[in-house]
Amino acid sequence: MMLIQGGRIIDPASGRDEVGHLVLKDGMVEGVLQGDPPAGFDGRIVDAGGKWVVPGLVDMHVHLRDPGYEWKEDIRTGTAAAAAGGFASVACMANTQPVNDSPEVTKYILEKARREGSADVFPVAAVSRGLEGKEMTDFAEVAEAGAVAFSDDGKYIANPLLMRRAMEYARPFGFPILVHSEDRDLTAGGAANEGWTAIRMGIPGAPGAAEEVAIARDILIARQTGGRLHLQHISTKMGVELLRMAKKAGLSVTGETAPHYFTLTDAALEGYDTNAKMNPPLRGEEDRMAILEGLRDGTIDAIASDHAPHDAFVKECEFAAAANGIIGLQTSLTLTLGLAEGGKIAPSRIVELLSAAPARILSLRGKGTLARGADADVAVIDPAAEWEFRAQDVRSKSKNSPFLGWKLRGRAVLTVCRGFVRHSTIEGVEADA
Repeated sequence: MMLIQGGRIIDPASGRDEVGHLVLKDGMVEGVLQGDPPAGFDGRIVDAGGKWVVPGLVDMHVHLRDPGYEWKEDIRTGTAAAAAGGFASVACMANTQPVNDSPEVTKYILEKARREGSADVFPVAAVSRGLEGKEMTDFAEVAEAGAVAFSDDGKYIANPLLMRRAMEYARPFGFPILVHSEDRDLTAGGAANEGWTAIRMGIPGAPGAAEEVAIARDILIARQTGGRLHLQHISTKMGVELLRMAKKAGLSVTGETAPHYFTLTDAALEGYDTNAKMNPPLRGEEDRMAILEGLRDGTIDAIASDHAPHDAFVKECEFAAAANGIIGLQTSLTLTLGLAEGGKIAPSRIVELLSAAPARILSLRGKGTLARGADADVAVIDPAAEWEFRAQDVRSKSKNSPFLGWKLRGRAVLTVCRGFVRHSTIEGVEADA
């Protein structure tokens, strides 16, 4: 048993935002107590005074690189980074080697996560075999093996008929199709956002229209099929507006963005920093402000890290040739907490974006809430903690982050997954072996 006492319990799924004491028992939430802490409690006690107590965070867009690219990341190190960032659950994308387009790979991921994971891992299976965009994966087989959604993330499903069939076949499972929105003909050769920064630096540009054309097409296919569509890593102003229009039309369309899209602009490319190279690329200030507005008004449903570890070899090279992507599991929460400063976004909305909403989109039972009977997944957050993100603190195997050396405010000081302490910086509270 565990008693997390005296914290501000924030649980949007239950409509709760109050100071109290959270009781965990047998891997589940037992309940919330008010008033004085119970005397003679027989179990582990954690003092959360002055801190937030929230449902374990859920990252619905992570690349664990396992199987096949374990020198960049594996399930053990990726979930350790997740726990250090407050995440008790992560959904891993299918672009592994072999690709997760079979029940064997799905089962491998789940079994390894059970043995070595510091967070629960939910595999996302490929839409198309080998991510080649030609032949559909057997959805029934991978769903039965434990996949929770389908995505060819990293690759755009260029064939509209394949996209239509995928949405139709996913409907009986209730699963969303998670899409990487990028018309490759429009982005061919591009390595940065098409604009003044790219022109001045001599970097080939990729227009925001490439993302927006793909989003528009898939929204129309969602309308045709009645399927569930989820837009990954939205980065443009028009992308936000298209999602807003889809919601107003009553379509089953949701969307996410990543912290780098509301924190940075393409100005971060100065010095040809390949740690700021990603896909979709960092955009301009107008796009960044539109992302913030989409988070404020509820248009954007979730925040996900798009954690994409890369070894130094593929980053320390010419900018256009460098691999896309950054690590993000240990910085997502902190960068999002910055939105609470000045009252831009309420704490309950932050918890919704990082926990309740992704759990709801992926239909993760028992996740994203502190309701009685839910999984004992908890993050204790110190919103006032000041710290520096240093290379030696990175739990991932890879260090590709533009935020290294940043002085940050707010972090997870305790992460509990199914009742086990997986990360702790609270004095006297040790992580479980």
